Amino acid sequence: MPIKRYNPYTPTRRTLTTLDFSEITKKSPEKSLVERLPYKAGHNNQGRITSRFRGGRHKRLYRRIDFKRIKDGIPARVAGIEYDPNRTANIALLHYADGAKAYILAPKGITVGQTIMNGPDAEPRVGNCLPLDKIPVGTVIHAVELKAGKGAQMARSAGVGVQYLGREGRFAILRLPSGEQRMVLNTCRATIGEVGNSDHELVAIGKAGRQRWKGKRPHNRGVSMNPVDHPMGGGEGRTSGGRHPCSPWGQAAKGKRTRSKRKYSDRLIIRRRGKK
Repeated sequence: MPIKRYNPYTPTRRTLTTLDFSEITKKSPEKSLVERLPYKAGHNNQGRITSRFRGGRHKRLYRRIDFKRIKDGIPARVAGIEYDPNRTANIALLHYADGAKAYILAPKGITVGQTIMNGPDAEPRVGNCLPLDKIPVGTVIHAVELKAGKGAQMARSAGVGVQYLGREGRFAILRLPSGEQRMVLNTCRATIGEVGNSDHELVAIGKAGRQRWKGKRPHNRGVSMNPVDHPMGGGEGRTSGGRHPCSPWGQAAKGKRTRSKRKYSDRLIIRRRGKK
């Protein structure tokens, strides 16, 4: 979707941009596929803050997305493209031939009225969901399972696509958007194409209030706090922290590796992601 700009009748409007939502064809969600989304604002069941700088967002309804895509052999028609406030990608409403309805992530290039299929017998076309061993090598895919039958876990945000590089025994070799190359079982499923709404990354928030609408409160730096509140706090005047950048609980930041040395998926990773 193209980026929409505004006349600068306030200082905020000069930099603020939005999407024009030209791809959206349906405004209200399907009632049978939504549920209430409880909001804890970063607090646990005792009311204590466990995630800082959160709270005060707009009310939302959660749209249940079909990440498993297990209705094999039943054609589904794309009834509409909708906005989802819970994710960066748009979603597509499917009407199956047997009367069932489901939401999926809207791939790039999908259109209303298009027919979509799931299962090993489906053609490798945009929007279809197949096991990895049925997808041609070199195809761009998204919504990839890591465990067969668990549902898609990788490549679900706007504009993301995974390159299918090849096969090796029981595994498919994938190149992720980060540059990492890893193996995934051939029995896992993935959807053809890349996720739509790739212009999402070009949107400029423009003002603090727009972050508050999303439930993000102001984030203050550790060096601006007192020593009792943060290891980097305190000092006369403006100081840079005095010690290596760290979290309020002393864990080193900006470079320290936190990945477990015995991570179960290490044996599946062929090449690590590149440093940014």
